[in-house]
Amino acid sequence: MAFIQATGLRKVYAAKSGDVVALDHLDLEVAEGSVRGVLGPNGAGKTTAVKVFTTLLTPDAGQAWVAGIDVRADPAAVRAVIGASGQYAAVDEELTARENLLMVGRLYHLGSKRARTRAEELLHAFDLADAADRPLKGFSGGMRRRVDLAGALVINPRVLFLDEPTTGLDPQARLALWDVIRERVADGTTVLLTTQYLEEADQLADQISVIDKGRVIAEGTADELKASVGGQRVQVTVVDEGDVERVRGVLARHGHGEVSVQGRELTVQVDEATRALSGVLAEVTEAGVGVHEAGVRRPTLDDVFLTLTGHRAETDAAEASA
Repeated sequence: MAFIQATGLRKVYAAKSGDVVALDHLDLEVAEGSVRGVLGPNGAGKTTAVKVFTTLLTPDAGQAWVAGIDVRADPAAVRAVIGASGQYAAVDEELTARENLLMVGRLYHLGSKRARTRAEELLHAFDLADAADRPLKGFSGGMRRRVDLAGALVINPRVLFLDEPTTGLDPQARLALWDVIRERVADGTTVLLTTQYLEEADQLADQISVIDKGRVIAEGTADELKASVGGQRVQVTVVDEGDVERVRGVLARHGHGEVSVQGRELTVQVDEATRALSGVLAEVTEAGVGVHEAGVRRPTLDDVFLTLTGHRAETDAAEASA
């Protein structure tokens, strides 16, 4: 059995407009000591799956195990071996960083001495020692997120569930949290990570599952998923946004599949990259279109996401923050 496993998970929410199927017989496996990235559009079921694994929700059907423990049969035993950090920092803003960590230690019944020792260890590990006695209401978003993640690690959990842990963080804070996650995995922690940042999954995940409408629609390593959508891409960025439609037609003639447009940047899949790029540049030059840059690139996880779900990840991220 995998260290984290779901078989046939189903969860339905009742709504005025009709039942919403959040999980539709979801199957998922995570090997011990690895990072499983879970990608999917908003509403795909990522957070619901995490809530089932962390015993916050009971599925309507199916089974789930964490560290070999049935989450339905023995939820208390599951909670004793896991740490979890959600999309929003679950911290008390009136308390200091040290007090937040001590509170978590008491909730886990560590005992006052062990809770104090562990709090000090984590304050130093997360570079929070200098701010340890300041109330969190004066902390930046990145600092609050660090306190939240530190709280998830108070018991040195064997399993760590991270549900979009870097949402809303600036790039520097995101990179710092990536380093913390890598350190935990190096120490043997098993991680299930949901994310809306494709680069995050590319950097951290050993295996990736793409879910949509409550079920897994593709999985593999980042390289395997990129290879699955095939081919190379010609990418052109025009100077004037008014030329986008003309260039879209040029790319459509030299490539195949949908031409992706993001602002002034257009991309299409091609078979013979060098020939296609030469043909595209010849046509746009003849048409008098100003080109900021043009080139050939390999598929990215964003291409995988778009191909499999019909959405760009950036679109979903924007919707999530709205």
